[in-house]
Amino acid sequence: MIREEPAFKIKNGNFPLFVLHVNTTDMGKFKSELETRLTQTPDFFTNTPVVLALAAIADSGITPDIAELVSFMRVHGMQTAGVLGGSAEQREAAVQAGLGLFPDAPSRRAPQPETPQPETMQESPLPPPTKQPELPGLDASADKDESGKSSADSEIAPSQPDNLPAAPVLQPTTMIIDKPVRTGQRIYAKGGNLVVLAIVNAGAELIADGDIHIYAPLRGRAIAGAHGNENARIFVHRLEAELISIAGCFQVFENGVPENVRGKPAQIRLDGTRLIFEPLPE
Repeated sequence: MIREEPAFKIKNGNFPLFVLHVNTTDMGKFKSELETRLTQTPDFFTNTPVVLALAAIADSGITPDIAELVSFMRVHGMQTAGVLGGSAEQREAAVQAGLGLFPDAPSRRAPQPETPQPETMQESPLPPPTKQPELPGLDASADKDESGKSSADSEIAPSQPDNLPAAPVLQPTTMIIDKPVRTGQRIYAKGGNLVVLAIVNAGAELIADGDIHIYAPLRGRAIAGAHGNENARIFVHRLEAELISIAGCFQVFENGVPENVRGKPAQIRLDGTRLIFEPLPE
């Protein structure tokens, strides 16, 4: 008996999305500035899903006309997929406009506290860290066991890192492209870096969640840190790009690439919300 395939399947997906941060409740100003930007890149957002981030106006007490804003964006080729953040009223308005609700982005990991000094360890009621088997200032007269080790040593020994299996180190993946990237072609290195060894033609698009390395002329678009990695960088052998973007901050070269890096080796990094273009040795 032939098993009939189900009419549909539901799976998790992970796709690159543009996040449009709404920083004002003045929709007139917002649409005017957005329209100006879109005239610089008329085809960039065509049929591309966009998420509206409302965190900046969540506490304003004002709920913009989300449905009208979605219609405005659609006229300009932007397909609004949902909203991120926002107040309960703003999110409800988004639902009424037919949008989805994205979960709030996870907060950035807080920096780890500095390792406490030995004096602090002596006073702490907690056991000493396993990464420091010998603590300065331990009582030299501590009782010894039959093997000659102190009781403190006996307590520490079972939890030494040497007795534990090494944790696996997850390395980011790297996609390597060794053929020219044609006009209209889009390549996405999901979860890792992208290395291109051939020319990237005008109208082609490179996307990576990590870094992008191009050992050839870049005449199309390069989008690094597609999921918000602000530390991502772009390295290119000859910069002649149409657009460069890192972590959602992008620059269009309607008047050409800056003179100091035009047609030259360069790296691009993010400083706050500003893209920094730096020449590399030829």
